Amino acid sequence: MKPSTRAEVIVIGLGAVGSAALYQLAKHGVEAIGIDRFSPPHALGSSHGKTRMTRQGIGEGDAYVPLAIRSHEIWRELEAETGEDLLLACGALIVGPADGGALLHGKADFVGRSIAAAQRFGVPHEALASDDVARRFPQLGLRGDERTYFEPGGGLVYPERCIAAQLRRAERLGARVVRDQQVRRIDEVGGGVTVSTTATAYQGATVIVAAGAWAPGLVGAQLGPLALQPQWLHWFAPLDPPAYAPHRFPAFIWSYGPGPDDSFYGFPIAPGAATAAVKVATETTEEASSPEDPRRGADSATAAATMFSRHVQGRLEGLSPRAVRSAACLYTTAPDADFVIGPLCESRRVLIASACSGHGFKHSAAVGELLYEAVRLGDKAPIDAAFDPNRLAGFRLHASFHSAEP
Repeated sequence: MKPSTRAEVIVIGLGAVGSAALYQLAKHGVEAIGIDRFSPPHALGSSHGKTRMTRQGIGEGDAYVPLAIRSHEIWRELEAETGEDLLLACGALIVGPADGGALLHGKADFVGRSIAAAQRFGVPHEALASDDVARRFPQLGLRGDERTYFEPGGGLVYPERCIAAQLRRAERLGARVVRDQQVRRIDEVGGGVTVSTTATAYQGATVIVAAGAWAPGLVGAQLGPLALQPQWLHWFAPLDPPAYAPHRFPAFIWSYGPGPDDSFYGFPIAPGAATAAVKVATETTEEASSPEDPRRGADSATAAATMFSRHVQGRLEGLSPRAVRSAACLYTTAPDADFVIGPLCESRRVLIASACSGHGFKHSAAVGELLYEAVRLGDKAPIDAAFDPNRLAGFRLHASFHSAEP
């Protein structure tokens, strides 16, 4: 029998958010088709890199805390259903200058904001003095004047595993997953939506666009203020690998200066990792003009050397200066660094779920559930106003928007 090209909901993009949305739709009995231009999970967008940080005392704002808490619950439910290890609670440590002057995701005093959020929502945490952190985690070369937040229930999630688990569950629950088809256009036709790909056309009542860096090319200038920002991930081998095992070293974010680029983050060596090395990265504000921008293929050796000399050296003890592996990632970032979730302008049939602005994976499982609620409840869905796509109209079109072909 030929697979159906009709469904109640069509999900475009099956990374972190799209896979979560498809799973939640199928779980609640909604007929859904998910389409991806590649074969997810893949390493060509934003939802890869083997490990992603998770924490629940969210310094980015109170709107995110319930999403992070709920995502942990969903991942634990999926672990029970699938037998997969998805979430490792190795602890999450946030380090910042005592004066609170460092910026992270557009927010000053990120450590203080994280502590306050954890207190408001009852997230178990510790506000540690620098000497306490130095005793507990001697791998960190602290100056001694830092302010820190430690969340024992935080840690890391495995992005590729999470995506694969949600897609498998979605298919078993009746959803259709379409791989390796590029979406060309979205048209609202006669009370419904037509999604045209390189292979065929699909009809539905609602479409969810969770295409990340490809979303502006699909939707148009309304997402023009989003910036595409290439990022590098690097793995450095430790002289003493057990010192960076998860029971001895946490996932961390370290802001050490006042500028938005004066920070980096990293992870312990995950159990069973193919590369016995410490993963570190930073969030740069360099821009790409499209998802296929050649700067994504820049010199990884030079990027790794810069990463080590600027961020790692003198801060993480016992790491070799030569990266054993590097990988590229692509952020899609809103000007205010908040998410973009909800109906686009006056259309109730096109829901946007991009961008995650560099801090989305930890929330993605719950965002998928939120998108199901948006399909079910429409205007009554509990989507925070901070995520409203229509707020982007107040920002200029970004230099990175060139109406790239999706």
